[in-house]
Amino acid sequence: MELVTHRKFKSGLLMPWGKGTVVSGARGFVYLSGNTATAEDYDPAGRKGGGFVGDAAAQWRAILTNIEADLEELGSALEYLIRLTFFVKGPFPDGGVLSSPNFRLDVMDDFFAEHCPKHCSYNNPPPSEVIGVAALAQPDVLVEIVAVAALADKPS
Repeated sequence: MELVTHRKFKSGLLMPWGKGTVVSGARGFVYLSGNTATAEDYDPAGRKGGGFVGDAAAQWRAILTNIEADLEELGSALEYLIRLTFFVKGPFPDGGVLSSPNFRLDVMDDFFAEHCPKHCSYNNPPPSEVIGVAALAQPDVLVEIVAVAALADKPS
């Protein structure tokens, strides 16, 4: 299998997301449902009383960790990501989701630097979109991430 992510430029500047990914020879694809962080992501014994907890940075780390585990369970891996969709809860003080304190590109870059450096925003990340929303499934949910990945070459 081969995945080629094409870089996205605007006005001559490299953007922190890919233009598109061409996938050749994949066995199939994994479409993950929206992933959010729950109390169990922070405390496996659930001592925090359940529900959704943590600030935006903690939620981003927990969600990305969950996505990595889900992909591996389903026969894929972070290196085979081909698309990410980020739903980020407001407020949007400057009128855009990228200025929201809940959009944490820094946390995502730190995670990918450790787990899959090719997807760092300064490298060659998969195509993605960031969608600002007024609310998500529960009041404390600040971000939800949907992922699509190719299946690994050989069955696990």
